[in-house]
Amino acid sequence: MKKTDVKIGSEYFATVTNKKVTVRIDAENSSGGWDATNLSTGKKVRIKTAGRLQGSARAAGTPATETRARKRVAKKTAEATGGEKKLSCVKAALKVLTDNGEPMNAQEMIAAMVDAGLWESPGGKTPHATLYSAILRDMKRGDESRFVKTDRGRFTARA
Repeated sequence: MKKTDVKIGSEYFATVTNKKVTVRIDAENSSGGWDATNLSTGKKVRIKTAGRLQGSARAAGTPATETRARKRVAKKTAEATGGEKKLSCVKAALKVLTDNGEPMNAQEMIAAMVDAGLWESPGGKTPHATLYSAILRDMKRGDESRFVKTDRGRFTARA
C-alpha cells in the first residue's frame, strides 16, 4: 500500500506484532507514520510505514472486531461432563500412596495413577518430574505437608 492511499478515519488490515489485525487510522504522527487503534483490543498502536498496511478492512466485508478476537472456551465442569471431577496429579498421587501403603518414587506413582485411571498426563514429556517437584514444594510446609520422604526419591503419605 502507498502512503498517499492512507486516509485518516479509515480501517485497514495491518501487521502488528506479527499478527494481522484490523486498525483504524486516527491521526498522522509527527515523527512519521500514523497513530492508530487496534480494533480487536482497543489499544493505541503506531503504524510507522504504509508497508504495514495490507488493504482496506471494509472492502473485504469482514467485521472489524472479528479478526483477532480470542475465543474463550468454557471449562468443563463435573456437571457438564456427566461424571466425577478429575483429580489433580498431586491428589491422585496421594490417593495412590494411601491405597498402596508402601513408599514409591514419582515414576511408580505416575504409572499407578494411570493404571488406576485416577489421572492422565495432558501430554507432557516428564510428568514424573513435575510430580516430584510438586511433592517437594508441598514438603516445604513442614508438619502440614501431606507427604513424608522415606528414602532418596521415595515418598509415603502422611498418616
